[in-house]
Amino acid sequence: MRTKQATSVLGLGAFAGLAMGAMMGMAAPALAQDTIKVGILHSLSGTMAISETTLKDVMLMLIEEQNKKGGVLGKKLEAVVVDPASNWPLFAEKARELLTKDKVAAVFGCWTSVSRKSVLPVFEELNGLLFYPVQYEGEESSRNVFYTGAAPNQQAIPAVDYLMQKEKVQRWVLAGTDYVYPRTTNKILEAYLKGKGVKDEDIKINYTPFGHSDWQSIVADIKKFGSAGKKTAVVSTINGDANVPFYKELGNQGVKAQDIPVVAFSVGEEELAGIDTKPLLGHLAAWNYFQSVENPANAEFIKAWKTFTKNDKRVTNDPMEAHYIGFNMWVKAVEAAGTVAPDAVIDSMVGVSVPNLTGGYSAMLPNHHITKPVLIGEVQENGQFETVSKTPGLVPGDEWSDFLPDSKDLIADWRKPMSCGNFNVKTGKCGGKGT
Repeated sequence: MRTKQATSVLGLGAFAGLAMGAMMGMAAPALAQDTIKVGILHSLSGTMAISETTLKDVMLMLIEEQNKKGGVLGKKLEAVVVDPASNWPLFAEKARELLTKDKVAAVFGCWTSVSRKSVLPVFEELNGLLFYPVQYEGEESSRNVFYTGAAPNQQAIPAVDYLMQKEKVQRWVLAGTDYVYPRTTNKILEAYLKGKGVKDEDIKINYTPFGHSDWQSIVADIKKFGSAGKKTAVVSTINGDANVPFYKELGNQGVKAQDIPVVAFSVGEEELAGIDTKPLLGHLAAWNYFQSVENPANAEFIKAWKTFTKNDKRVTNDPMEAHYIGFNMWVKAVEAAGTVAPDAVIDSMVGVSVPNLTGGYSAMLPNHHITKPVLIGEVQENGQFETVSKTPGLVPGDEWSDFLPDSKDLIADWRKPMSCGNFNVKTGKCGGKGT
């Protein structure tokens, strides 16, 4: 019987022998057309526009660059942009429209997990391809989704380890926006912290709605919680524009990074652009890419981005790199399959390896997650991050958490003959429960 660990090793080591051409499957979208259509499903209005608009822009840049190289399979790519407007049911409607009306070959989109959960049944029903570029809570692996953002073991767990080891943190505030990603991530973190000996009274969990703006009492509670004589940190899964008043209130109440550091999972260069960074100085973020990373590939990407946007002040960030990786993987898989037919591309994706922007390569694993380095960065006055910690190598994304009882025995492997997103290694059966 295959163990979870053995499967992970197999996933990393068996790429060379993977079959790429099987299962041409259903008639491919866009095959009979002069162009290959690519869907872009990001909020351009509403509370998530602060984060998602730039992802639409980077996809347009990547498509333009690919067309300059001759397109894909001898055809130009055509972007189809829609605005789901931070409205979760509207995401599903727009996804269906992209797949049935526009007949796109692939969709690059979503930020929040609630938006991804909203569109997931649509992609599975219509056999579409979704490339999802943002860190998330795990506990999912779909045949029709490629998760190019971080799983919890590629962001949340390393961030907590850093705070424990480097900052000697003993008390924990888990603060998040009230939806599935923060709740599930915090469930994993709570189990992980308790496994490390942290007591119930040293963990405080708080949730706020999307767009929350009145942080005065919550920050006061954080200050009080951090005054018990034990080093305290905030682990933030606050999403969208609520981050701006949150950090402003930290500054108003004199909460400094050296006293109560905040490590954020959804605050990057884009969110910091154009706001006063003084309240954030010294606070932390955990990602898999920072604009400040120095290597030729990143320098070339930043230059191309500023040229494309005609704005020298536009920044790059982690989800943009995830789209860069995912888009290049899709192009490579399509070319290997010789078609944009979904089944053929899905089979071709596993094992594809492309350059990332941190100085290496990222590979698509059998669980439809990728390998990534993990970086912890400290906010600087110019809105950039100084990397204070980086994993020595690439970390493979783990779709099912080792720290939740219903998930620890589950794996995903979309290669035949297993072709399962929740295989239980103890029972030997597909269809494990999960969280």
